Amino acid sequence: MAISLNWVNDYVDIHDIDAHELANKVTKAGINVEKVNVFNIENLVIGEVIDCKMHQNSDHLYICKVDVGSGIYQIICGAKNVRTGIKVIVALPGAILPGNFEIKKSQIRGEESNGMICALFELGLEEKTEENYQKGIYELPLDAKVGENAFTYLGYNDTTYELDLNPNRTDCNNHLSFAYEVAAVLKKQVVMPDVKYKEIDEDINDLIKLDVQTDNVPFYNIMIAKDVTIKESPDFIKRRLENAGVRSINNVVDISNYVMLEFGQPLHFFDKDVVGGELIVRMAKDNEEIVTLDKQVRNLTNEDIVITNKKEVLCVAGVMGGLSSGITDDTKNILIESAIFNPYNIRYTSLRLNLRSEASLRLEKPLSYEYTILALKRACHLLEKYADAKIIKGMISHDKIDKSEKVVKLTLDDVNNILGMSLTDNDVTSNFASLGFSYNYKAGVYEVTIPNRRQDIYLQKEDIIEEVGRIYGYDNIVPTLPKVPIKKGEYTETVKFRKIISKRMRSLGFNEIRTYTLVNEETAYKYNYNFAEPIKLLRPMLKERAYIRQSLLASLVNVMKYNIGKKNKDIMLYEIANTYSEGEDYNEDVKLAFAVSGNYVVNTWNNKNYEMDFYFLKGVVENLLSFLGLDSRATLKLSDKLPKEIHPKINSEIIVGGKSVGYFGKLHPLESKEPIYVGEISLSKLMLNKSGDVKYHELNKYPKIEKDVAFIVDDNIESNEILKEIKRCGGKLLSDIKIFDVYKGEKILSDKKSIAYNLTFEDYTRTLKEEEVMPIFNNIITGIEKKFHAKVRDN
Repeated sequence: MAISLNWVNDYVDIHDIDAHELANKVTKAGINVEKVNVFNIENLVIGEVIDCKMHQNSDHLYICKVDVGSGIYQIICGAKNVRTGIKVIVALPGAILPGNFEIKKSQIRGEESNGMICALFELGLEEKTEENYQKGIYELPLDAKVGENAFTYLGYNDTTYELDLNPNRTDCNNHLSFAYEVAAVLKKQVVMPDVKYKEIDEDINDLIKLDVQTDNVPFYNIMIAKDVTIKESPDFIKRRLENAGVRSINNVVDISNYVMLEFGQPLHFFDKDVVGGELIVRMAKDNEEIVTLDKQVRNLTNEDIVITNKKEVLCVAGVMGGLSSGITDDTKNILIESAIFNPYNIRYTSLRLNLRSEASLRLEKPLSYEYTILALKRACHLLEKYADAKIIKGMISHDKIDKSEKVVKLTLDDVNNILGMSLTDNDVTSNFASLGFSYNYKAGVYEVTIPNRRQDIYLQKEDIIEEVGRIYGYDNIVPTLPKVPIKKGEYTETVKFRKIISKRMRSLGFNEIRTYTLVNEETAYKYNYNFAEPIKLLRPMLKERAYIRQSLLASLVNVMKYNIGKKNKDIMLYEIANTYSEGEDYNEDVKLAFAVSGNYVVNTWNNKNYEMDFYFLKGVVENLLSFLGLDSRATLKLSDKLPKEIHPKINSEIIVGGKSVGYFGKLHPLESKEPIYVGEISLSKLMLNKSGDVKYHELNKYPKIEKDVAFIVDDNIESNEILKEIKRCGGKLLSDIKIFDVYKGEKILSDKKSIAYNLTFEDYTRTLKEEEVMPIFNNIITGIEKKFHAKVRDN
């Protein structure tokens, strides 16, 4: 963004301020001036040709005598329009023109030349085109004063700042807002531009009706200027636009751009005679078309805001106008639009249509509703003054803008505590005055009103305090040692828990992977354990990345299949990541997903491998729960409520504290031909089941007594139920239970099964005797037989 200091000087007096010094002050205050451009050429003066004759050794060169005030110079010139009596621009020896071209004394065809008579394109003030070349040298008005600086006379002597704005300070993308920043650092006042105009006795309501049909346009205002004269812009408007990098077109179009660069509020001018008597603001229809000003046919969607008149689309709001309603040399009556649109619609429309412009870049950001109205009035003022316009009485507005004042409360202690300074009340109030912030002070509390032009400031005291600090000057902070409580740096509970789980999984032989959070629609619905709806992005960049995943397993299984396809079959993988699903304020969960396939141990010498199967994965889960101290509260059981991608008969739901936290099992044969075993656990839910401190004790120095027993029970009875009953009947001396055999076959009825247990009894204070253990052992058998109608299996 280029800011003209000549322009800024209209609003705040900086005529006696050094441009580089001002740039330094503004940068220190937080608005980064990246580059200072001085538009001036030394030794460039106004001259008068007092004699002109043909060069005797050339058929196209002229020998000119030119009065430049300090003397009369002989200059050789080849322009066809050079002649005696005209005022011209003269580059004297020592002048450096664009392209680093230095003017020197020289000999041309045997005649001395002491400078150059210039055309505008040679000074970088026009494009170097064939048309401009044929125009020859630039002729100044006869009242131009000989010897005066030519750049000053032309109005090009200016200094511009190239700003590198932070994303939150886009309010400074216009001259008036930048003037407020300059005024703040210089402790001066801002003078607002003139917005006065006369209205003729015609009512705008008799000429046009406005119908806003979308909530994406909260503020829309129109006025009408009639009988305009399309002509060349005044020199000062052309010069300022050109110095700001905007090409001059004609007075009407230039005024639209001028006001945008002045207030930061884009305007749009319609040919009123094309618009007719009704203006409709609505969302476009899918595949609706418009031919824009660049003569391109644009296909629209229902997310684009358009301006229409029932017959046709006149404009893609905030992006580009339509060719049919644009300003032409024949335009007489103008409909002026000044509006605030939904920034998101403007941004995505301009991106999709590849039509990023100065207007759309501004409309993508929050705008001041006050400037929206002032810009409209300023345009009317300039049209009346420089386009002979007559302004129709009245303004039509659609207004859904919240105009309530933004008031923030803070104290002097708040300011000093956050800034680390020792400011006084006078310091604070002085800076409020510099910033143009109104305030009330009562009982030690400042009630500061945020001006509407500062859309970057939110309703929080830290933003106001930052403003005070930057204007006061951060370089005024006196370095002091911090006086703050110091505490040990450590991870948050969630991060710490994730790292503990990750370390444990690696210790069990798993390798960690990372996969994409965004997935396609098909993947988003896979492994849906909670049967929730996945979240779809409003505007995904790719169809394959349109949804946020609610399970990690789909991505993990894809990685498994990829490895298996590459003949890497012994795999143990896990991933820890956040998942999301639709719900109240969106359901966020931290999950652990894991998958295994192939062999855990490979012994090629004697071909004794240990294959990873369902029971291996069960051991991993039990190891993890035991490590977390949750094994006593955990239950694993077969479930028919798991995702359809899991085998219905080879699975287990993980229940901790009476609530499901995850599952594991074999992939369904339709999901994978290779045996792959997977699992997914909600770490967020596991964290809610905090265990106490883990207690360790030394190895028992007294001998243990072990007993084996096998029960024949109904096939539908789960081993977990039997284990619970064994623990209940075994009491304190029963220290461990292991299942070492499950059998179905000969001598066992088809609806029965045999489960064999190894029971360990011990006491850490003495040696147990057989006669102590047998009553307990018999009590266990009796309890199981009674509760489950079981029988002890004979050899």
